[in-house]
Amino acid sequence: MNQSIDNNERPPYLILAVLMIGAFITFLNSTFLNVALPSIMAELGVDTATVQWLSTSYMLINGILIPTTAFLIQKYSVRRLFLVAMSLFTLGTIIAGFAGFFPILLVGRMVQASGSAIMMPLLMNVMLVSFPVAKRGTAMGVFGLILMFAPAIGPTLSGWIVEHYDWRMLFHLITPIALVVLILGFFLLKDKKDKVDIHFDLFSVVLSTIGFGGLLYGFSSAGTMGWGSPAVYGTIIIGALSLLWFILRQTKLKVPMLNFNVFKYPMFSLASIITVVLNMALFSGFLLIPIYAQTILGISPMETGLMMLPGAILNAFMSPITGRLFDKFGGRGLSILGLLVVTLTTYSFSNLSFDTSYTTLMILHAARMFGMSLVMMPVSTNGLNQLPPQYYPHGTAMNNTLNQVSGAIGTALLITIMSNREAGLAAQLTAEVTGQPTAEMQQQIVLESMLGGINFAFLVSTFIIVISLILAFFIKRSTPSVIVSDPRHSKPE
Repeated sequence: MNQSIDNNERPPYLILAVLMIGAFITFLNSTFLNVALPSIMAELGVDTATVQWLSTSYMLINGILIPTTAFLIQKYSVRRLFLVAMSLFTLGTIIAGFAGFFPILLVGRMVQASGSAIMMPLLMNVMLVSFPVAKRGTAMGVFGLILMFAPAIGPTLSGWIVEHYDWRMLFHLITPIALVVLILGFFLLKDKKDKVDIHFDLFSVVLSTIGFGGLLYGFSSAGTMGWGSPAVYGTIIIGALSLLWFILRQTKLKVPMLNFNVFKYPMFSLASIITVVLNMALFSGFLLIPIYAQTILGISPMETGLMMLPGAILNAFMSPITGRLFDKFGGRGLSILGLLVVTLTTYSFSNLSFDTSYTTLMILHAARMFGMSLVMMPVSTNGLNQLPPQYYPHGTAMNNTLNQVSGAIGTALLITIMSNREAGLAAQLTAEVTGQPTAEMQQQIVLESMLGGINFAFLVSTFIIVISLILAFFIKRSTPSVIVSDPRHSKPE
């Protein structure tokens, strides 16, 4: 990182404030569009499989670009990266806001994502180098407040906007805010970067793009195309082989684009495994609860957003508190307690019925999000704390990449598990009917089989979370390791 930040005894609060405002609107954008998808489908004349690319492409671009951020953070100043990221995000927002055709909207969304992909690792890296280990939990807790609160209010706010205005207002509302943040960054960020002689390895970028992009595309498409589709298993195989080649190439480069030596540090490796496993399971709640509420219980999208809002806000505002507790007690106890809560609440969600009340859903979801708030930040911060400062860009890039990949894999697996169980139950219930089932009976079979599929997916999620709970008992409080002169042969202390 640049010297102006490294050698400053007082954290650069002005830089952090500008970065956090920029990060807030980019994070908000990640969930802002979901509620508007039906309106976009109707106006632009596209089907569900096509409109989903507005979300899938955002994930793909993040998965492709985030691995390159370790190189970018080492090569360029915070000011330059921030201005580039916000410029791309603002440009994408303007394009999407005036899109009259779906391809134009998709291009705008992808340009937005290219700016967002740079923002999160950049902010995390600045925070790591700006605060000592003893205060880092509190600092990362404030960062978590931004990270969690923005996506939390996204669905509810966008639901209100779409109900009263055209869906383009979602982009028009963000555009002036993004422009103001860009102007603030231009005048307030003054840090400079000493010239760094780092070679840009284009072939590594190509391998990373094909590897992470192939995996994300394959797993994201499995829910709609099915695992038997050549487009699904073909891209997953190509992505896995490219990723293996990418990893092998990084071990041979003198200065790797993404340094996999971070996994030599046991607490970072353990944190990565826990968060990957947990991310795969947690997506069950984000996907299945809205499906259950709207399809089984008949709750409107706006009411569903309001039902999930208390949990999301609780998760966000617990983040600074969890950060302070982490600084005082470490991450092990917090993680174990949080994972116990997440396990119990996820198991409770595997027993949903046609009579489960709105209030019960709200309380269970809020409790589950409370448990999450005790896990994610302590685990990841404890892992990053063991890395030497030279590895911070690689650690943050690796964390964010793994989050994208595990989220996509978890989404695909849980949708497949739910769909297979649903199909099996539907066939079983239909076979039990004597004679020709009426339309009313068929509708009841559809609902009962869907409920069974959702419950089974939550049950599988519970067992996945238990794996993270067991691993959490091995967490030890970590401090930064000292790196030797040759970073390629460093050993963790």
